[in-house]
Amino acid sequence: MPDEMEWDPELAELRAREEMAERMGGEEKVARQHDRGKLDIRQRIQKLLDPGSFHEIGKIAGSATYDSDGELVDLAPSNFVFGRGRIASRPVVLAGDDFTVRGGAADASIVAKQIAAEQMARELRLPIVRLIDGTGGGGSVKTLDTKAEEKGTNIDGAIGRGARTYVPLNPAWDHVVANLATVPTVALCLGPVAGLGAARAVSSHYSVMVKGLSQLFVAGPPVVNALGGEQVDKESLGSSRLHTRNGAVDDEVASEDEAFERTRQFLSYLPSSVHELPERGPATDDPDRTDRSLVGVVPRDRRKVYKMRTVIESVVDAGSFFEIGKGWGRSAICGLARLDGWPVAVLSNDPYHYGGGWTADAADKVTRFVDLAETFHLPVVHLVDNPGFVIGSEAEKAATIRHGARTLAAIHQATVPWCTVIIRKVFGVAGAGHTAGNRFLYRYAWPSGDWGSLPVEGGVAAAYRSELEASDDPRALIAEITERLNSVRSPFRTAEAYLVEEIIDPGDTRPLLCEFANLAAPLRTAGPAGAPYRP
Repeated sequence: MPDEMEWDPELAELRAREEMAERMGGEEKVARQHDRGKLDIRQRIQKLLDPGSFHEIGKIAGSATYDSDGELVDLAPSNFVFGRGRIASRPVVLAGDDFTVRGGAADASIVAKQIAAEQMARELRLPIVRLIDGTGGGGSVKTLDTKAEEKGTNIDGAIGRGARTYVPLNPAWDHVVANLATVPTVALCLGPVAGLGAARAVSSHYSVMVKGLSQLFVAGPPVVNALGGEQVDKESLGSSRLHTRNGAVDDEVASEDEAFERTRQFLSYLPSSVHELPERGPATDDPDRTDRSLVGVVPRDRRKVYKMRTVIESVVDAGSFFEIGKGWGRSAICGLARLDGWPVAVLSNDPYHYGGGWTADAADKVTRFVDLAETFHLPVVHLVDNPGFVIGSEAEKAATIRHGARTLAAIHQATVPWCTVIIRKVFGVAGAGHTAGNRFLYRYAWPSGDWGSLPVEGGVAAAYRSELEASDDPRALIAEITERLNSVRSPFRTAEAYLVEEIIDPGDTRPLLCEFANLAAPLRTAGPAGAPYRP
């Protein structure tokens, strides 16, 4: 008979080591984390994942100390925690920094764990959620301090081990890049995030910062201030307000709990990897529902604005619109939604910002979003009110056409099913990006549709320059020419020539889009995208 107690000493040691790891950086450091208004890494895991679903890997990796008899005295755990768990019953990889252990710096990490987390997500085809708090494996000059090493603060396996400098390498970066083309990647900035941690944060499909709690920078205030060029603090250098308005990070939330909820929502629209298709959710909204109020949304006066989000909320399944990047590239609206339960990518314009025209930032935002849809097989619904690229000296300084051409390339390279609804303006090169012209044009237009190479209001001065210069009353001549051109501006004239396929009653938009989603569902094909994701 086997002796069930034969290995009890080893099992007891295993439990002891696990308990030591769960102390994280120690009672004082954990209390300091909580005093900053931050959860510790193990609290974060419990709040994000389904209860009891986390299976940690490498839990007892760290720096151990022993007495003169070789008996374990203490274990200082690695500051990187990872493993597998579940969100809404679906398996994910979770990779989190423990700020209570050396602030997340490389000299308290075991690089192999960070590599393994990214590799696990890639090879098991599972979404990865990064909880980033600190440098995320970045450097610290303390790695050069031999006295610090002698005190046991330098954990074996760190890049900077020993009294020497090193040539920088970014661990796991090949997997980080590959994961962008393979599995949904979410990054939550849950404290000051610098260096490699910042790079890991922005190398994701969806990133979030917590207002007042998170800051992001290449190098923190002490490094910047030491250069003498400027004096900054964490908020002025890298606040969530700054980075969710310059496009480095997608969204800003008020709390860690909200960040976790946004993560769960984002992942609910996506497959676990490119080798699967997005699943249909509950069909809780009538696909044949019409909305007569949409008839009056667009003002007859083309100079007046309206709320495009009202249109979006009306046509998608009730409560399903999940907007991404609302704070930057604001003339473009991007978000995930459902139509008759099917996940789709919704792309649109916001007339309140540059009339809906594409700035350089808006173009970059659209490029990333189209790439997201293409990568994870999401049909695109494009609700269009695009007067073209924003013009003027500032637009030229921003190289808007360069950014815009990249967006047009992304749209033309996309192969996912695509449906366009022209709400109002479609002008110029940017307007032509409402769909890929070489594909079957699954396209509708509202009676408010207004299109051309240039808007009449701005094009008359350019097209009739010589006549206006010779005129005794240029203003009256402009009015006369404009009225004459407006007489042929009707979208019905375009439809007569089959240059737009269908003009529809705005109230019927949702049933038509739900029909599109159901037609598109069997056309989706699992597998890697033809064009790589552009971070």
